[in-house]
This record gives sequence, structure tokens and C-alpha cells, in this order.
Amino acid sequence: MDLDIFVPAVPDLFLNLSQRFGLLLAGGFAIMTMAPFERMNFGRQRPLWSLLAVTALFGIFGILGTYTGNYVFRSYANLRAMGVITAGLFGGPVVGIGAGLIAGGHRYLIDIGGFSALPCALATFLEGAAAGLIARRFPGQALDWGVAMALGIVGETVHMGLVLALSRPFAEAVDLVEVIGAPMIVINAMGAAIFVKALGLQRKLREQRDSTEARRILSIASQTVAHLRGGLTPDSARATAAIILSETGVAAVAITGNATILAHVGAGEDHHTVGEPWRTKATRLAFESGTALFLHDPEAIGCAKAGCPLREAIIVPLRKGSEIRGCLKLYGTKDRPLGKPLFELAKGLAALFSTQLELEDIGIANQLLAHAEIRRLQAQINPHFLFNSLNTIASFCRTAPGQARELLLDLARYMRRNLDSSRGLVRLSEEMDQVRSYLAIEQARFGERIRSEIDLEPGCQEWLVPPLLIQPLVENSVRHGLQGREEGGRVRVTARRENGHLRVVVEDDGLGMSQDVVDVLLSPRTLESMTEGVGARNSNQRLIQLFGPEYGLRVESAPGRGSRITFRVPPAGKPGEALPVSA
Repeated sequence: MDLDIFVPAVPDLFLNLSQRFGLLLAGGFAIMTMAPFERMNFGRQRPLWSLLAVTALFGIFGILGTYTGNYVFRSYANLRAMGVITAGLFGGPVVGIGAGLIAGGHRYLIDIGGFSALPCALATFLEGAAAGLIARRFPGQALDWGVAMALGIVGETVHMGLVLALSRPFAEAVDLVEVIGAPMIVINAMGAAIFVKALGLQRKLREQRDSTEARRILSIASQTVAHLRGGLTPDSARATAAIILSETGVAAVAITGNATILAHVGAGEDHHTVGEPWRTKATRLAFESGTALFLHDPEAIGCAKAGCPLREAIIVPLRKGSEIRGCLKLYGTKDRPLGKPLFELAKGLAALFSTQLELEDIGIANQLLAHAEIRRLQAQINPHFLFNSLNTIASFCRTAPGQARELLLDLARYMRRNLDSSRGLVRLSEEMDQVRSYLAIEQARFGERIRSEIDLEPGCQEWLVPPLLIQPLVENSVRHGLQGREEGGRVRVTARRENGHLRVVVEDDGLGMSQDVVDVLLSPRTLESMTEGVGARNSNQRLIQLFGPEYGLRVESAPGRGSRITFRVPPAGKPGEALPVSA
């Protein structure tokens, strides 16, 4: 042993290691919160480059832990353990073993390796490997400061034991452990615990920030989707821009088309006027290049208006397929600067809006197909009713020509109202006029055998319904429920407002239906070969097509007990408006 070497007292060594530990921790944490390290920190599945970078980073921490220690008895009182233990708990076995190899290999190979080089290197490797294995075995406890402290105590205790077992001469090893043992065990354990706690807080803050941004994007998306469903227009653009301005708190939001300003709300709207050509060179650059821009000075924005308050801009192209249709722009002022999170937010919103614009074409195509299907179903009903009516009227032409004339007028009025039935919604009162026309013809044919009752709650007459919806159900009751009974029967139609919907019931006291017939009536398949219940089946398909499966017919029936058919109609738009189509 070289007795000329200065040996610090144990309290002094505690103080020195504590001071250097603070510097090492502060520097390491600062680096870990900087890009690009901050982005590659988290997640169990990391790409290879991220694993290598994190391993190298913690390996360097371990090396710095050696150099920030005190040189004692041709060895080091060091802080390597806090780095490699944190590496294993943070990154798992690969990162822990890799950092242990780097820091331990450096300790073994440096010129001042000394007589304890081998046990120190081996202990460093074992600490990193043990921490990584614990992180894999207990992932939920990986960043628990208590686990880190326990590993530090156990790891450094084993370290001291290896120094005693492998270092020679043994007397010097004992002297070395007496001096550095307690400080290294305590400071490394505390350092690992604090380092792990700091990284855990960083992760929690990152998750909270990401969660906040995700909620903000979803909030904006949910509010704007209804506006953008019809495409990028001045009205939809202004509504969307106002929502983004309210949610983000930026100075101004603008949306452009391929040549003009569609909307601009907030600072600068006095001269960034809707309908005018683009005012800034940056908008043209983003549009032509298809690249998102983050600009930090007015010159880069390029507004020609003197005194324009806009100092910063985020400009992101809006695409529809491969074609750029416009730009989303967020502006900052001196009092409201922009930041990188807003840049990421704008890119995310632009991607969502671009997808919505693409869905516009798909929605239009689906509406056209749905409306074509509705017209096809109505075309099946119209001839069906027409032929039955003409047969009924024909039976009166010789015996009661005057009544036949009145019935022909009823039929003419019915058909005149029905000519435009596939173009939009009608009032319930108009739909019930069709029902009355049908019943007038059938009652003329069957006399007292067919009795009817219509009961509409006051105020329901103005409710909007799809045309030619109720009459087929009434026809089904008459033809298949009442006509088969010698004494006939009664069909009753009622309409009530219930829980914000119109509830319509068509019921009769006729022959009723078996469950097999009911199942056919409500079958989602198109049964072209069947002639019974065509009108009722089509009414059911139309309700489902227009409003969704929950609005289909509800049928209660049994043989000999009559039938009861119920359906609901949700609130709709204006008379003549295009029929809604369920998604």
C-alpha cells in the first residue's frame, strides 16, 4: 500500500460524493428531458436505434460516475452504480447489461485501473443486469424509487464483498472498503432512488401532456366533424376556425382554399378578409410544397400589410387524397407566441380534417346509393297499390259509376301527391291523407267489413316522416288481417310524441300472423320472389336504411289475435329536405 496517497476521512468522502452526485443527477436529467432523448424514453417497444442510444447514454453516465468520484488507495470511491441501476430499471435487460458493460469495461481498462479493477467492473455489470431483469420480471415496479434504493444497497454491498474477495493484497482491500464502503452504499442507493424518481415524474408529466393534447384534438375533432361533413366551404371553414381558436387560445386561426381565404378569425381579421386571395407568401409556399411550416418572424410570414400583428405562423396543408385543397393556419402574436406542441397539434388536426374531406366523397356516394335503393323500394309499392285500387274501382264502373268516379278522383289525388314522394320528407298530415285515400277505396269495395280509426295527437300533424311509409302497413292489415275474416274487422292508426320521437302504431283485430310470417316480414334480406307483405317489408327496410336498425318495425301478432305494428321516427329537418341516411 502506498501510504503517501492522501486518504480522505469518511465524512469528507460523504460530502464530496454528495456534491458530485447532485451535479451528475442534474446534468443527466437535463439531457434526458431534451429532444431527441425525451421522445425515445418511453414505451416498452423501442426501435434498435433508440435502444442503442439509451444504452450509450446510460453507459456514459456510468463513466462519468467513475470520474466524479474520489481517488482512494489506487481505486475509486465512485457513483457508477446509480447510473447502471437506473439504466436497467428504465430500459430493461438490454439497456442495463449494455450500460453495465460500457461503464464496467471502462473501469477495468483505464490506466488507473488499480488493484480493484476486476471486482469493480464485475460489480457494475451485475448491478445493471440485475436491475434489467427485475424491470422485466416486475414491469409495474420498474420505476419505483424504493426498488432502486434496495438495489443500490444490495448491489454496492455485493460490490464491497467482491473487492474483499478478489482484490490483493487483502489488507489494502480491507482498508479501501473501510473508507469507501459506507459512502458508496449510501450515496449510490440514494442517487439511484432519486434518479429513478425523477424519471418517473418525467414520464408522468409526459403522459399527462400527451393525454391533454389527445383530449384537445378529440374535442376539436368531435366539434368540427359535423361542419366538415359537407366539404370545405366558407361556412364550414369559419365554424371550424372558431372552434380551434376557442380550444387552443392562439391569436388567430385561418383556413384557406386553393386560392382564397375561406375563414380568418382572431388577430388580423381586419385585413385577412374572407373571399380575398391569399395575403402571405408562406401560405403559397406551404401549398405548393405540401410541407408543414413553423415560422417565427413576420418576414417569413410575408404579409404585405404594414403593422400586421401576426408574428408567428404554423401552416399545414389540407389534403383530399393526393390533392392539396387548402391550408390550416395558426397564428401567434407578441403576447401569444406559438410553441412546438401547437405545431404537433396542427399537424394532427390537419390529418383528421384531410381524412374527413376524403370521407365526404364516400358519404355522397353512399347517400346516392341509399336514395336509389329507397326509390327502388317505393317503386315496388306504387304499382302494388295502383293495381289493387284499379281493380276495386273497376268493380264499381257498371254498378255504381258515380261512386267509381269519386274513387277515381281519390286515386288521382293520391297519385298526384305521390309523384314527388321520393324527393324528401313530408308532413304526417300529408302521409295520413294517403292513408285515408286508400281506406276510402277499400271501404268502398268491402263496405262495413272494413272499419277504420285514425287518432293523431294534437301537434303531431307537422312531424316530418318519409313518404309512403304508413299506408303499406295499413294495406297489410286490411288485405292479410281483415279481408280473410267473414265479419271483417277494424284497423286503427295512432300517432303520439314520446321521448322526443314520433311513435306510430298500426293495429288490427284480424287473423294475425304466426311467428314464422313475422320473421319473414322483418327479414333483412330482399325477398323478391314473395308476394305477401311486400309493402310492410319495404317499410321496415326503409326505416332501417334511413334511421338505423333501432328504428325498424316492432311486430306483435299471433294467429287469431290480430296484429300490432309499431315504429318510431326521430326529429328531422324541413319539408322536402333530402332523406337522411343512417351510417
